[in-house]
Amino acid sequence: MVTRAAPDPSPESARLGAVRFHALHFADSLQLQPGPRLSLEVVHARGRGTRLQMPAGWLSLCLPLSGRLWLESAGSHWTIPAGSWQAWRDSPVHMGCDDPGAWLAVAGPLATWQHALRICGQDHQEIFPRACTCPRHLRRLLVRLARVTRGGGTVDDDPARMVETVCAAVVEQQRDLSALAARCSGRTRQRRQQIMLRLLRVRHLIESCEGERPDLARLARSANYSPWHLIRVHRDVFGETPSEYAARLRLQHAWTLVRDTTTAICEISESLGFESQSAFCRSFKKSFGCTTTEARSARGETGSLAA
Repeated sequence: MVTRAAPDPSPESARLGAVRFHALHFADSLQLQPGPRLSLEVVHARGRGTRLQMPAGWLSLCLPLSGRLWLESAGSHWTIPAGSWQAWRDSPVHMGCDDPGAWLAVAGPLATWQHALRICGQDHQEIFPRACTCPRHLRRLLVRLARVTRGGGTVDDDPARMVETVCAAVVEQQRDLSALAARCSGRTRQRRQQIMLRLLRVRHLIESCEGERPDLARLARSANYSPWHLIRVHRDVFGETPSEYAARLRLQHAWTLVRDTTTAICEISESLGFESQSAFCRSFKKSFGCTTTEARSARGETGSLAA
């Protein structure tokens, strides 16, 4: 493993602190620890079996470049495919890649990110935890940041300023979440953002259930709400209850399995937790307006069915 400090930043951007680079290769592992004040860690991993651990109270941006990146935190397990990215915060997270792929992570204490947001004029914004498709410009920014902190940039490249640009791009990409946070109850912006973070924690648990029916009591505990209060708050912000969101995700997953795989329908219905194959087929036709057979026969035809 190679660790290299970034070049000395300019006096103006030195307010952010050090941006340090770490390289992981085949079967390397790294456990990050708090460094100098307001510092950030940039990790570039390549090869099978790479591992990274981050402590509680940190915020990280993770980007698989090839292969699938798995993550584990707070008792939940999930994977991120290449082309997507994950913002994660608060609880400790362990991540790695069992494929011969490559991935990036930019991580640091939450206070460091908040400081960078203030510098770039986004002090009233939050970086929310979410996994989604990574825009091309954000991917390029993260790759360039890793290259510069590794020492591959020009003398004019400033890692601290690049972090500020990354922060601004992430905030722009999360405008929809910021708009939803404004719908949360609370007298102050900080209170509304805290409620939004609780609800996103619930939605993450639902998304990581992989088709299983989530336990409402567990979801409520994760947000420190009663089940009834969670249902009400979630519906006020997102327009649907947690159970309705889980059912919608399950049907979307069913559509993907039916259209894009050759898995037997009986196996799909069982993996998604339906009582029987006939119950799954009825639900599928009601939701998508076609049978599973019609959906598969339309695969590859021009003007495929819209889910």
